[in-house]
Amino acid sequence: MSETDLLPHGSTPTGDILSSFAGQATACRNLGSPFTALLCDVLARGLDDKSAFGQRILSWVGRPKADALPLRAAGALHFLARSGAAPRLERVYPPHVANEAALASAIHAAIADHDALLTGFLDSPPQTNETARSAVILGGALIVANETRLPLQTFEIGASAGLNLHFDRYFYDLGGGRWGDPAADVRLSCAWSGAQPPLDAPLHIAGRAGCDLNPLDPRERSDRERLLAYVWPDQADRLSRMERALAHAASHEERVERTDAADWLERSLSSPATPGCARVVLHTIVWQYLPSQTKARLSSLIEAAGRAATRAAPFAWLRMEADGDPGSAAVTLTLWPEGRERRLGRADFHGRRVRWTDGGERPAD
Repeated sequence: MSETDLLPHGSTPTGDILSSFAGQATACRNLGSPFTALLCDVLARGLDDKSAFGQRILSWVGRPKADALPLRAAGALHFLARSGAAPRLERVYPPHVANEAALASAIHAAIADHDALLTGFLDSPPQTNETARSAVILGGALIVANETRLPLQTFEIGASAGLNLHFDRYFYDLGGGRWGDPAADVRLSCAWSGAQPPLDAPLHIAGRAGCDLNPLDPRERSDRERLLAYVWPDQADRLSRMERALAHAASHEERVERTDAADWLERSLSSPATPGCARVVLHTIVWQYLPSQTKARLSSLIEAAGRAATRAAPFAWLRMEADGDPGSAAVTLTLWPEGRERRLGRADFHGRRVRWTDGGERPAD
């Protein structure tokens, strides 16, 4: 086969696998990554079963869309391109510009030369740990702090490298308002529209903890590179933001516990609530990846904690999760003891744009 040809066709991908790559390509274009969209298209058209990498993808056991199979493959190739071990692949990655044929040819050579590395990378689901989502977390936390007038203890499910555990240590430009220390090493801005959260609320984090099935350590170079590989290579701002957030997290002592989310939350909530603190369980773009049994256990634990909440020890569930809208995620808050579920707004999946609809309620006298 000529190196200038597109990747050779072999076994035809199943409909579900082909659909997952096509759907991911569309999502990437909508989220401002034409390069990753093209990469997904090239892989969908050209992978065959002559390599372990291609065979693993084309015979994927599971749900390719829910398992984020296209993003696993894209992350594997980006990891290799960043490593310096595949110069030819690196030369067709941003900031370089390459056409479809050149990209396909370089991918074909990379698979031939680094098959084992690429195949092994598919074992783990993507961990974007998108720091820009911290703006949404901040908005919800400000509402809880404003309405309870209490310090918060935060518990994050699917915390990855723990970058969003530090949301209160970042500086934010929310369009019409700013929050945080202007000298913070991580500065976030997003296209914020609609209501503003109560930026003057007395927000104090009394404790922070997180869990993940495969936590990444921001102090470890290999873990940092894995996380950066999941950022789409033509989005330089996201890569720069991730690098700053990783450096920030590495300088703090908080680490994410390696464990099942339901087991962890059961242990975390088993101790009596601390009077004078509000406990907040939070997660962003995690729920869709959890097994149904885990989601059922988590929902049961959260509801039980909510029923036990008091005004002296409130409990909140803050989440940003997909709800069927292909372009954005719903931001939802339930605060007990009242237990009323509120839609705070919507955000795009990377936290670039937020439309906020709930400015919070006046705290009780």
